[in-house]
Amino acid sequence: MKLALLGCGTVGSEVVRLMRTRGEELAARVGEPVEMAGIAVRRTGRDRSHLGVDASLFTTDALSLIKRDDVDIVVEVAGGIEPARSWITAALGEGKSVVTANKSLLAEDMPAMAAAAKAGGADLYYEAAAAAAIPLMRPLRESLHGDTITKVLGIVNGTTNYILTQMSQQGVSFGEALASAGELGYAEADPSADVDGYDAAAKAALIASLAFHTHVDLADVHREGITAVSQADIASAASEGRVVKPLCIAGREADGGVSVRVHPAMIPASHPLANVNGAYNAVFVEAEAAGRLMFYGAGAGGTETASAVLGDIVAVARNKRGGITAFPPEAAYSDLPVRPIGEARTRYHVSLDVVDEPGVLARVAATFAHHGVSLATVHQSGRDDEAQLVVVTHTAADGQLSDTVEELSQLASVHQVTSVMRVEGE
Repeated sequence: MKLALLGCGTVGSEVVRLMRTRGEELAARVGEPVEMAGIAVRRTGRDRSHLGVDASLFTTDALSLIKRDDVDIVVEVAGGIEPARSWITAALGEGKSVVTANKSLLAEDMPAMAAAAKAGGADLYYEAAAAAAIPLMRPLRESLHGDTITKVLGIVNGTTNYILTQMSQQGVSFGEALASAGELGYAEADPSADVDGYDAAAKAALIASLAFHTHVDLADVHREGITAVSQADIASAASEGRVVKPLCIAGREADGGVSVRVHPAMIPASHPLANVNGAYNAVFVEAEAAGRLMFYGAGAGGTETASAVLGDIVAVARNKRGGITAFPPEAAYSDLPVRPIGEARTRYHVSLDVVDEPGVLARVAATFAHHGVSLATVHQSGRDDEAQLVVVTHTAADGQLSDTVEELSQLASVHQVTSVMRVEGE
């Protein structure tokens, strides 16, 4: 069984190393040896002797490598949209199964990729695309296939989880925590994909698509980053027995639709996700029959991601030996409507700076009531002629809360709505 590797960066290098050092184990698990037919790279002049493979395997012509008659499986770990899309489409068109870790491409173009896999009679596996080493895609696609998943709540980006952990445990600012993440290699030179939520949104689209058997496009995912989270938010959450976490949330709504969103949120300190700290990831799944399940582990890293890639290689190699394709990469037969963020329902933590005078609380409460948002708790603290109100609501639609905040901002007795954060996991 011969394999073409597209990309030899952090993940690709680890795939090469693991295949070289674990060749006998892989052969035993597949039923025959799995060998490297070639490795497509941007430049062939670099010294890659540390990988321990023949220099003749390296090429800059990925398409020619893909189309070679002796290639059975194509592994894409180069990332990006193009030329990865063209490479994967070409491989599937040749009837060659594909293993990829490319969350951005799959989240943007899964229907086309799934159609190409079906037309080519090939597998498309992507365990590493959502949570690196954490086995999540296969349990959603196979182990829980006979169940009905109602909600997925998870931390799927290690960089943002590390930043919020530092802010919570060390009392540092967002900027200081981000700088620390960069020094440790958790954050890229341009951290926007992580801190602005793009990485988590792509993963959320893939997770929700499998969980609810409904195609969820990247554009369907409501996205908010963590850059606005302040020490005041962290402290306010702690005073109420909660912690702030960067969450991916996908759930069935009461009307039969689904909502998918990524944003920072407060969760109870007793929730299993509250103790997932540093660069670790975890995904909490709720299903009707299985109940509550949690998948925990390293959500990033070259070795960790390569582990998931090799697991997929073994799976598709076995399928090829058996002459089958095991599962469609996306089964969207439920075709549930994906609801906009305004229809998503949760609880909210709202902080306001107000004038410290009689009647302010009544006016604020009346504004919430006017938009159908009921209050669970209200805490007021004064300072000189001003006061801070902290309101936690009962469950309401996001649109109702947005309208409430807009009206609150216009009240003469409200200086500023300083923070609005969702409350999950209760």
